[in-house]
Amino acid sequence: MAEEIKHVKETRFDPIASKAERYEKGASIRKKTPLSEHKEWSSFKNRKDPVAILIQTSIGRVESLIPIRYSRMMESPFSFFRGAAAIMAADLAHTPVSGINLQLCGDCHLMNFGGFATPERKLVFDINDFDETFPGPWEWDIKRLAASFVIAGRWRKFSNKNCKEFAWHVADSYKRHMLDYSKLSALQIWYADIDLAELIELGHDKDIKEFNQKRIKKASEYTAHEKEFAKMTYFDGARARIKDEPPLIFHPSGDLEKMIANEGEIIHNRYLESLSDDKQVLLSRYMLHDLAIKVVGVGSVGTLCGISLLMSATGEPIFLQFKEARKSVLEENVKIKGKYSHQGERIVMGQKLMQSASDMFLGWTNDSKDKFFYIRQLRDAKVKPVLEIMKPKNMAEYAKACGWALARAHARSGDPSLLSGYIGETNEFANAISEFALLYADQNEEDYNKMLKAIKQQRLPIASEI
Repeated sequence: MAEEIKHVKETRFDPIASKAERYEKGASIRKKTPLSEHKEWSSFKNRKDPVAILIQTSIGRVESLIPIRYSRMMESPFSFFRGAAAIMAADLAHTPVSGINLQLCGDCHLMNFGGFATPERKLVFDINDFDETFPGPWEWDIKRLAASFVIAGRWRKFSNKNCKEFAWHVADSYKRHMLDYSKLSALQIWYADIDLAELIELGHDKDIKEFNQKRIKKASEYTAHEKEFAKMTYFDGARARIKDEPPLIFHPSGDLEKMIANEGEIIHNRYLESLSDDKQVLLSRYMLHDLAIKVVGVGSVGTLCGISLLMSATGEPIFLQFKEARKSVLEENVKIKGKYSHQGERIVMGQKLMQSASDMFLGWTNDSKDKFFYIRQLRDAKVKPVLEIMKPKNMAEYAKACGWALARAHARSGDPSLLSGYIGETNEFANAISEFALLYADQNEEDYNKMLKAIKQQRLPIASEI
């Protein structure tokens, strides 16, 4: 039961021990925290009210955008789950752990995975959202990922049997690939990536395979900045400007407009200082032309996010996306002190540690009042999952891919030999995680209904998007 969770001493990486010794160390931890314990979930005494957590996490967000946040979350239990990372983080703090910590994604759900281009223009499959990244128990990422597949499967009206199988495949794929990574050197793990074209070729559904191959071809040919420029901008004299499309894209006004007018150049220059010298030289060829607020995602709605347009002297554009960097929802739920006081730096460094290749313009900045941001390219050949067209067999294949990508990320920041030793080679771990995912999906639905009730009682504001 959640209220009976025992405190487990953290197990640290031992650089002197052999792979075999570290594997055996992992296996020995099972005696303290058996794999079967990971199936457990039930609500517990003094569990935090999910609506109160949502209200708390809305503090400090742009007031006018908060209704859009709740409007998006009320669409389904799945959209609610995407915006409820803080609720699950508080719950995971009451679940069994092995004591093995590493860098976590923090908001590890199936929509935060996908394809994108590396700086070398190779298309890879990986995790692509790290707003909540923080060190913590490795189990938390895989439990959130597995639960997301059950919740998404129910949203697609798949059977409970199918949904449980999706979660099982997440954990089984994680187990198998972690074992593979445990046999590699640290450098080999660092070089490892998941080729998107090869991953799609492994699929068994001809129609989905052809659909995704066309998307890859389009993404490879897609000159993102030029295409976005034609679609999103107009000229005001000699200056290029971003088109307003309220309420989702708009230019700031009031105090925010004054802040940007006074500090925009300082914020941009601080961002440049976070980049390596070669990227600073590259971006010195461009000038900042315009900046607009852009509402993104579900969990990020209401935080200060937007796009900036840079132009070279000869008219070539670059769009950068800036996102406000707040404290990770994991921070107050783990007994680990964060290394970075700058929240933008925390996200960037966590992303670089976990991703096989990160955006070449990834950097961080802040204003004079220490509102933190991180910055990256707006789009770079991104290929997102399209859940609406997936059949159960496609969802199962996608679950395997996400489990693989998470294993690769954890193998970089943790000890794959220790993890593999703990998980073992039986089905016990996958069985436990899939059981947990079903139980937590029930909890998520219950919390979703509490949110709907709060909206009906006007405790949470909603608005229709245009």
